[in-house]
Amino acid sequence: MSHPVDVHVGKRLKQIRTLRRMSQTDVAKRLNLSFQQIQKYEIGSNRVAASRLFELSRILDVPTSYFFEGLVEAEPAQRRDNGMDIVNALAAIEDEQIKSRIVTFIEDVSGLTVARRAG
Repeated sequence: MSHPVDVHVGKRLKQIRTLRRMSQTDVAKRLNLSFQQIQKYEIGSNRVAASRLFELSRILDVPTSYFFEGLVEAEPAQRRDNGMDIVNALAAIEDEQIKSRIVTFIEDVSGLTVARRAG
């Protein structure tokens, strides 16, 4: 399975190649490759090496960063579960009264009751 970054770079390669009115064969000849290799780059099944990306940027007259533009938007943002961070922060509080008030606040906001340990 192709990595999302390789797919994105391939799409950007195809986009700029098409805008420059170059065929896969045109680009391949300049790189001393087969047009099939360019196809594989464009669908993301083969990863473009950094040196090759540099050569492509020169051939297509774009900065190397062009191939990565929009990448953040292309990948779904990973949602971080802060639950353990909250638990660790709460455990670090030494004042039991403050801890209890925070737990009560969390219960009120969440609508859930936290089982309390007998102390």
